[in-house]
Amino acid sequence: MELGVNGLSAKATLHPDTTAKLAVRAEELGYTSWWAGDHVVLPSPRVPDSPMEPTDPILDPLVHLAYVAALTRRLELGTGIVILPQRNPLVLAKQVASLDVLSGGRVILGVGAGYLEPEMTAVGLPMAERGRRTDEYLDAMTALWNDPAPSHHGRFVSFENVDAHPRPVRDGGPRIMVGGHSPAAFRRAVARGHGWIGNGGSPQDLAAHLAGLERAATEVERPARLGRLTITFMPFPGQVSPEAAREYAGLGVDRLLIYPLPLEDPADVTSYLERHADLPR
Repeated sequence: MELGVNGLSAKATLHPDTTAKLAVRAEELGYTSWWAGDHVVLPSPRVPDSPMEPTDPILDPLVHLAYVAALTRRLELGTGIVILPQRNPLVLAKQVASLDVLSGGRVILGVGAGYLEPEMTAVGLPMAERGRRTDEYLDAMTALWNDPAPSHHGRFVSFENVDAHPRPVRDGGPRIMVGGHSPAAFRRAVARGHGWIGNGGSPQDLAAHLAGLERAATEVERPARLGRLTITFMPFPGQVSPEAAREYAGLGVDRLLIYPLPLEDPADVTSYLERHADLPR
């Protein structure tokens, strides 16, 4: 089980000097991946489902990860997650491929359908369409990255007689991690993702999610090109004990993400990284 760190593109950790120190320290400590979340806008006033106050600063994940890419050499760079239906899929495919090339093939694209209706409405997206758009956008991006003569004709995206280079470094494009805890998200992960990414408060939560993924595998076909479905999980909130880490590893987690909340003091975040660097794998 690998260890990654998530969320350090927000609040007190987003400043360039702080990011530089934390990213270098994470790489020194043996973390293998660095992840950034995504909110274009946040509901104001805050609604119960919102994870942040509307005044909490959070950077665009791809811009943040490009900065981290220049500071590091080994860390994989993940979006955890980007709200896919809010993005133009061809523009996002170009941005992701560009970051992948500049980082030497280190990008992992975590995506989700989103859940905050005020955010969706603000960017002009009907809430009811977000799942269908997510599926189609993934198909369109995959075609643009991989097909010799890329084309796609769907309800939300249609193109042909175009191409986009450079292609991503890795054959097949960046590894796609599909996020979410609904039956639709589990089916999307099985059918379109190299892996699944989720969160929860305990190993029992993870076990329930894994059961959902197992059910989804009986409902949709998994393309052979995707290989084994990998599992990325973020315990939330709070510290991760060695005992819990062993349980997560025993459940088959490939990548455990730590989230050094509350992100109010960079020194506390550094200590958090140092305390968790030796968790059992």
